[in-house]
Parts: sequence; structure tokens; C-alpha cells
Amino acid sequence: MASFNYKAKTLAGEVVTGRFDAADKNMVVSLLRNKGFYPIQITEDKAAGRQIKASTFKKVTTRDLAIYCRQFHTMINAGVSVLGCLDMLRKQTENRKLVEVTGRVFDDVQKGRTLSESMAAFPDVFPAIFTSMVAAGEVSGTLDSVLDRLSVHFEKENKMRQKIKTAMMYPTVIGVIALVMVVFMLAFIVPRFVEMFNSFGAKLPVPTRILLNISGTVTNLWFVLTAVVCIGVFTYLFGRFKKSEAGRDILDTFTLRLPLVGRNVRKILASRFTRTLSSLLATGVPLIQALEVVDRVVDNQLVAKGMVKVKEEIKRGSNLAGPLETLGIFPVMVTQMIRVGEESGALDSIMGKVADFYDDEVDAAISQLIGMLEPIMIMLIAVMVGSIVIAMVLPIFGMYSNVGQ
Repeated sequence: MASFNYKAKTLAGEVVTGRFDAADKNMVVSLLRNKGFYPIQITEDKAAGRQIKASTFKKVTTRDLAIYCRQFHTMINAGVSVLGCLDMLRKQTENRKLVEVTGRVFDDVQKGRTLSESMAAFPDVFPAIFTSMVAAGEVSGTLDSVLDRLSVHFEKENKMRQKIKTAMMYPTVIGVIALVMVVFMLAFIVPRFVEMFNSFGAKLPVPTRILLNISGTVTNLWFVLTAVVCIGVFTYLFGRFKKSEAGRDILDTFTLRLPLVGRNVRKILASRFTRTLSSLLATGVPLIQALEVVDRVVDNQLVAKGMVKVKEEIKRGSNLAGPLETLGIFPVMVTQMIRVGEESGALDSIMGKVADFYDDEVDAAISQLIGMLEPIMIMLIAVMVGSIVIAMVLPIFGMYSNVGQ
């Protein structure tokens, strides 16, 4: 299909413009007449396809979605129609891919499809929680409040991800700096001492001989090429392994069992699970459907498999807290609060409070983890650099001791 820009008149004589995806101009004319429009001008937009391909790799982040929902909510709440909102959003949204997808959604809604159906055609842009909540909002007539909840949800999700990135950034930067320092010393500093060591004529200490062997290996071109190839192959194989179902099972299980890290990962999973469940239930999404969305949002293979068992138990008449407790993935507080929410009939609001609690817990845990990592990383750098310096100085001390004798 091609994209066509059109200019047409309504029955009231008002000139309107827009775009349709159609097989040819005749199809566009038919679509316009079905809407009661009189075509004035129809031109093919040949650049549309190229633009979409050019920005296919531009990712839509949770921050982009949060801003998108906030703007959508503001316009809907002000009385603007859904089509009017989409038209304005495609003109003012900063993310190029989101702009182009919004244009496609605008065209589909013009053709008579619902907003949720149109958005569901782009799962890489609008996640399952987005389309599910929008569908519920369309049915209940509360689209404005749904978009407000979605904006809050994505803002908190973005905040959580930024915390995790910040926590990972510090050890990564320190590790890279340490690696660069060690390689620089082995490749450029140590070789300058080789001739001096050889002139001693005496047997060098074991640490010095080890250091010289390592330095000679690091500066060898074949070693560098082999190392680059091995790192590339390992990265490729690990990426394939990480994407496979068995690989995700192993990695997710290993992560949950790591000391300190596993406990914090459980808190992050609890926060995402309870926040997503709270948002879905508050907009009227049925519990079974909400759990189907949750296992995709949480992005953990163990949770996804556990949700299958939980849904089966609920279909048999069980409550939510019991099957979740048997999984043993979430902290005890989550299942206890879910039980309280089910008994009081306020599961959505209680889940929201639990999510806020674990957001704060994760924030405190990340700060504590960074505080622990800082002295450990500094100590490791000091040990590595100190070992190199000592290995280089030992022969000099040996030479002075021989002279004194």
C-alpha cells in the first residue's frame, strides 16, 4: 500500500486535510466519499515509506510514552476529540518513530477502527499495558483518566529504569578506567624497564618475570587480534543464549540467587508487578487479562511461567494471593498485601501503595549498593596498580642490596 495526502470539503463546506494508506487514488476517493467528504486534491506521499524505514531503529522509551500520555490526557480532558488529539500529537511529539506511528494510528481511526485496535498494530511502540488500558477506557468512557494513569505509570517506570542504569553506570565506568590504566601500564610503561632489567644480568624476581610475560603478551599483535575475535564471538553467542528460552531461564534464576543483587531484583520485580496490576485493575481490566499483560511487562521468564500457573488456579476458583505465594518469587509482603486487598475489595489501591513502597526500597538499596561498591572498586584498582609497581621496583631493590654486599 502507498500513502496519499488529500484535501477535501465536508458537507458544511469546511476544507480538511489528512492522509490515507490505500492501494491507489480511486480507493482514497471511495474512502473520502464514505465519510461524506468531497475530494479536492489527492497526491501520493512517496517520502512516507522512506521516512518510516529511516527511523525504524529509533526506540520509543518509557519517557517518550509518559510525555505522550500526559499530552494526550491534557487534550482529551480539554474536550478535544481523539482524532484532533492524534493530529496534534503527530505534529508536536519529538520522537520521530512515535510521530510516524501516530500518523498511522490517525489514519486507521479515520477509517473507523478504535484507538486501541489501531495502537495494537504497533506492539513495538505501544506495549500491552498501553493498549489494554486504552481499550478498557474506551469501553467505560474514561479514556482521560486512563491516559492520566498511564502517564503516571510510565513516569514511575522510567524513574525506576534510570535508577538501575545509574547503579550499573558507576561500576562500569570504574571498571573501564581500571582496565585502561592496567593495559596502558603493561603496554607502554613496563616495556621501558625491560632493557634496564636485562642489563642487571641477575635472575629477576618471580613477580617481575610474570609481569614481563604478561606485558609481552598484551603488546603482541596476534594476541590482540585473537582477543578481539574471541570477545566478538562470545558477545554474539551470549546474545543468542540470552534470547533463547533456556538461556533466559538460567540467567533469571542465577540473577535471583545472587547475594545482595537477587534480593534487590526481587524488589524490582515486585514493584513492576504491583504497579502494572494496580493500573490495569483500576481501569476495569479483568484479573485474568491483567495477569496476561503483567507477565509481558515484568520481563522475567520465571514470573511469566509462574503467571501461567496462577491463571490456571484462579480459573479453578482460587484467589490471587495463594498461587503467588507458592511461586516463591515475590517478597512475603506482596502476597500478604494482596490477600488484604482481596478481602477488603480494594486490590488496585493497595497494589499501588505496595508499588510505591518497593520503589522507595529499591532506591535505598541502590544507594546502599553504590556506597558498598565505591570502596571495593577503589581497593581493587589500588591492588592492581600497586602489584604492577611493586613488580617493577623489586629488581631495583635487589640491585641495591647486591651493591651493598
